[in-house]
Amino acid sequence: MLIMEGQFTFTAERPQLNCAAYFIGEPTEVISIEYSAVDIDCRRGDFVKVFDGWFLKGEKFPSNQDHPLPLSERYVDYCDTHDLKRAARSSQNVAMIFFRVHSPGSSFTVTVKKLINPFPCNIISQTREGSFTMVIPHQHTNCSFSIIYPVEIEIEELSLGRLDPNDAPLKRSIPSCGGAGDFVELLGGNGVDTSKMFPVADLCFSLNGPAQMKVGCDNTVMRMVSSGKFINRVTFQYRPLDRRELQKIKGNN
Repeated sequence: MLIMEGQFTFTAERPQLNCAAYFIGEPTEVISIEYSAVDIDCRRGDFVKVFDGWFLKGEKFPSNQDHPLPLSERYVDYCDTHDLKRAARSSQNVAMIFFRVHSPGSSFTVTVKKLINPFPCNIISQTREGSFTMVIPHQHTNCSFSIIYPVEIEIEELSLGRLDPNDAPLKRSIPSCGGAGDFVELLGGNGVDTSKMFPVADLCFSLNGPAQMKVGCDNTVMRMVSSGKFINRVTFQYRPLDRRELQKIKGNN
């Protein structure tokens, strides 16, 4: 995993058939990856591909539901274009390269840059603790903030679009926020695909004041779903759970 900008070269000492490099930036950054030099044999089955997101343990982040592009457009394969100057730009603060080379001495070089993203969406946190404000400004989209640690999350403020006074109000008896166009959900799981994670809490109404929840899973996600009619905003902070807290959570199943 690489967190820095620069020019990086991989040279194979032996056949490497299943390899990857992961790139991560700050939450407010996206990643640009440009092929600077490539010496591989595409006809023999070698490849170098940039992926918009992360592919980890058979799961994708962001999920197909949350990414703005279809899966087929999230890859930039050098062997398809042979274009050394084509830069792949991620939609979020993570990207990756996966590659296969058969011959010793095969190599490729990429240049990695980080660019500012004014409205970050679909983020993997670099740190175990911190705080963040996620804003979706009149966009019909879903955004997630993923923390790959068991953590306690404290929601400090949640501002969701209100319905028109003439609209029928949402009923609190609904067991989830499935009927709401704008909501936040807290998810937990052991993978990175939000569509395969377990719902811990659904929040369909704006709130002021702290709301704390502990999630003892390998991955904790704050996910906001937006209809595009409003400006939605959630501010939260998070910290890692200590061993005693984790044991208590596991004891309570």
